[in-house]
Amino acid sequence: MSQEDDLIPEDTPGFVVGEKKTIEEYAKLDAEDESLAKWKASLGITTDTSELLPVAAGDKRRLVILEMVVDVEGQDPIIVDFSRDSAAQIESKKPQIKIKEGSIYTLKIKFRVQHEIVTGVKYLQAVKKAGITVDRVEEPCGSFPPNTVNKPFHEKQFPEVEAPKGMLARGSYSAVSKFIDDDKTVHLAFPWTLQIVR
Repeated sequence: MSQEDDLIPEDTPGFVVGEKKTIEEYAKLDAEDESLAKWKASLGITTDTSELLPVAAGDKRRLVILEMVVDVEGQDPIIVDFSRDSAAQIESKKPQIKIKEGSIYTLKIKFRVQHEIVTGVKYLQAVKKAGITVDRVEEPCGSFPPNTVNKPFHEKQFPEVEAPKGMLARGSYSAVSKFIDDDKTVHLAFPWTLQIVR
């Protein structure tokens, strides 16, 4: 199985992607319901474009990865800053993460949504050693409206993981992370390297 095969999300039987709507259409739905209007505003669903976070001219991305943080118990967090990178630069960056064997760590992603609501975002990750898949992660992240001036980014923290340990576990692993939504739109896929050390 190729690494690309490992990064195909599982289908949920019976699930049908809903009809796409613009922010304006969501904002106008049940507009007379005051409590629903407040709830939608708290999510960033508004027709007031002055509240939306400005988007760089020509940037058509809908989901923009800003930062990947690997928080390892007992050591300083490993921060990979993508905030100034284009998608092509991120894909070619190939970050290298070094973790002590047996460590407990968590992965946190900071990202921005722009232009329109992104529904059903999933994070997929495949890790291989010597060409053999040793770990696969599929983690639902949720649906997100475009970021606003008051909420300039979203964060998703994943469950704790224990790094493998032992002589056979130590060494270099190749990994690929991928962000995909309900429409099967791949927002970003990038390779990185994991080093398990003594």
